[in-house]
Amino acid sequence: MITKNHKEAHNHIKKLVKDKYEIGIILGTGLGGLVKYIEKANAIDYKDIPHFPVSTVESHTGKLIFGKLSGKNVVAMSGRFHFYEGYNHDRVTFPVYVMKLLGVKYLIVSNACGAISTKLEKADLMIMNSHINLHFSSPLHGRRNQPEKRTKYFYHKDLIDLATKVALKNHINVKKGCYASVQGPNLETKAEYRLMQKLGADTVGMSTIPEVLVAKELGINALGLSIITDLGFPDSLKVAELSHILAAASIAEPKLVGLIKNLVSEL
Repeated sequence: MITKNHKEAHNHIKKLVKDKYEIGIILGTGLGGLVKYIEKANAIDYKDIPHFPVSTVESHTGKLIFGKLSGKNVVAMSGRFHFYEGYNHDRVTFPVYVMKLLGVKYLIVSNACGAISTKLEKADLMIMNSHINLHFSSPLHGRRNQPEKRTKYFYHKDLIDLATKVALKNHINVKKGCYASVQGPNLETKAEYRLMQKLGADTVGMSTIPEVLVAKELGINALGLSIITDLGFPDSLKVAELSHILAAASIAEPKLVGLIKNLVSEL
């Protein structure tokens, strides 16, 4: 539900940027490199936007970037919010409502995550085709959605097909799979990794699902893209260090940037 606070944030932004933005992008951990390809960029610090949350995670710069990517108007979040930061789901998803007011029709959400499926390797790029919500909560809790909005297809099929086509055309190797999101901030135990494997998850992270749920409610078509930055194989588990995660993200990031740039050009 769009509230007075969302409208006040939107009104503040519209004093600084005048165009409409049909494409929104949320950049995950270590994935901020896309920003340098946004032309005529106008950046607004989160802290300067009324009611906007502020990112507390290392590597999340905390800016809303407006400009052109592949000739299209885009608004990109350089830094996102997580449940484990102490924000409730209303706060985590606050920017999605603001994007809706800015005219966003397509939302590309990226994340860095760990692989559970052995078909995935570190630095792989995965298109999300489903998810498992292990937050045990939802940003839509307490709302009465219309029956036609109750759907299992949160990741828009046409966008998945287009992303697959764009990847093939540009020789970008992508895989598809199911993403599980946990509350965090602690990483998972061997037993939890085994459980998620049995549930059918291919990857696990701590974000993305709340934003996608709200996007669907608002009529925004969502695409989820994951970079594999560590491996969660229970029988060969190693310590996951942030420096190693960021290093893996830096290897995979050019593939993600190339996919998003070419995808945006065809939207």
